[in-house]
Amino acid sequence: MQPKLTRRTFGGLALTTLVLPYLASGAMASTGYAMPDLLISARDLMAKVESATDRPLIVDVRAWDAFREGHIPGAVHLDPNAVVAAQSPIDGALRPLGEIATVLGNIGVSADRKVVLYDDRGGFHAARMFWLLEHYGHQSVALLNGGLQAWMHENGGLSTDAEVMQPATFVPTPAPRRLASADYIMSHRDDADTVVIDVRPATAYADGHIPWAINVPWTGNLGSDGLFLPADDLQAHFTGHGVGPDRNVVIHCQVGLASSHSYVALRLLGYARVRVYHRSWAEWGADPTLPSVGGA
Repeated sequence: MQPKLTRRTFGGLALTTLVLPYLASGAMASTGYAMPDLLISARDLMAKVESATDRPLIVDVRAWDAFREGHIPGAVHLDPNAVVAAQSPIDGALRPLGEIATVLGNIGVSADRKVVLYDDRGGFHAARMFWLLEHYGHQSVALLNGGLQAWMHENGGLSTDAEVMQPATFVPTPAPRRLASADYIMSHRDDADTVVIDVRPATAYADGHIPWAINVPWTGNLGSDGLFLPADDLQAHFTGHGVGPDRNVVIHCQVGLASSHSYVALRLLGYARVRVYHRSWAEWGADPTLPSVGGA
């Protein structure tokens, strides 16, 4: 089926255009990731969509209007902010655990079903759900590499059918080793084994940052084709800033989105100790008792 193109679907047109060289070269080349199952290519996902026995739960993490205009067949919708507290002094703060478990269960997430997440922003929104699912103990989750743009440039069809929910029971088992707090960062301030990386753009970092944080912008995780960099290049992106696999890595951004993208990147590389400070600069920068530098 020929995909239907819409203005909203191609809101990231520059990224979409850049995916073309990859698609023209055929299937995704071997990337050398230590954890390759954390990504799935558009072609591999197509095969699973057509399978009667090996079909994952596909979750579209975009706005409702975008989903309604066209989504991967069989995908269920999850608003990017469905897990965010409606009222909180901290932008991007998560809802209580029980509420998030209900949200995930309502769209069909269960412990025994593979989950594939995608968006149309290079994984920017889908990555937060990836991190959250791993933090809550889900053992089988992946991102669609290149997102909806990669799917459509592989001539993947889109559906406008109403989503069919098959609710499940999701029982979270939080893994503390995936989460950092301001207290955790402060307590590890003088720990030479721990490195804090701020993945916001350099301009935001210059405006204010944790004094011992290193700026490693999340956009460096992606190549010009909109896909995650191959392992060697991705590794160089981090080790060039002193972030090696032997370090205990804490990642933050502004509200927990970009930090989750770099979490995925480091997990792909096999980094064993990676934590997301999801309340990020929205919390730290607003707290006068926490040290910061930068700005005018």
